[in-house]
Amino acid sequence: MPGKIVLSDPTKSIPGSTWKKLSEKKIYFGHQSVGFNIIDGIKDVMKEDPRIKLNIVQTSDPSAFKTPVFAHSAVGENTDPGSKCDDFVKLMEKGIGKSVDFAFLKFCYVDVTEGTDMQKVFDTYSSTLNLLKEKYPKTTFIHITIPLTSKQTGIKTFVKNMIKKVIGKTVRSYRDNIKRNEFNEMLMKEYEGKDPIFDLAKIESTFPDGKRSTVTKEGKSFYSLVPEYTYDGGHLNELGRKMAAQKLLVLLAKLSEKDERK
Repeated sequence: MPGKIVLSDPTKSIPGSTWKKLSEKKIYFGHQSVGFNIIDGIKDVMKEDPRIKLNIVQTSDPSAFKTPVFAHSAVGENTDPGSKCDDFVKLMEKGIGKSVDFAFLKFCYVDVTEGTDMQKVFDTYSSTLNLLKEKYPKTTFIHITIPLTSKQTGIKTFVKNMIKKVIGKTVRSYRDNIKRNEFNEMLMKEYEGKDPIFDLAKIESTFPDGKRSTVTKEGKSFYSLVPEYTYDGGHLNELGRKMAAQKLLVLLAKLSEKDERK
């Protein structure tokens, strides 16, 4: 039997004074299902570390930002990344953009399949974020890479996929992950060193020992979700969500130290 995976906890290196500064910020996170996994992970981390005290509320009501809050809500429709950009803009323009310290939008893995025009999706995303950055210069917008799915192997997976095909359900393809990798490469090329980036895909594809989970096709390797971090090949289990939450909290904590918003 394999041993239990033990994660190092990067939140422990953050001083209490920094966690206090983060608790005084106004944060908005627009997402869908994997986002809810991450929020659950943040709650897990907070239960273990009383120094981290965030007011987590599921809301997109601009009035919620009169006091410090970590607000989050679903945005747009899954499989339609453009609708998520549109919703995010509408929420910012309704008042969140003028009040929030940190804001970030996350696409879901189902937003990208092998048939997706990645240049079109990235152009929509980048034009949306660039517009918001210009309109709300006091808000720090954080970019998030698209989450991945795990590679599928074994006879059980083969049988499940055959059943899905028969009943008309979508079968996960390694080609979908190739497209997600393409978007993430474009995002890193455009914003790395310029804006904060939460590299969720890198976190999801990195084993505790630092090795990466990959699929090699046509001589090139593409990153995939570590199987031990998921319960269904795409959504994060307790281990995966906790690891992602820890890294996000550390990023937000460090940004709170740098934030000069008045």
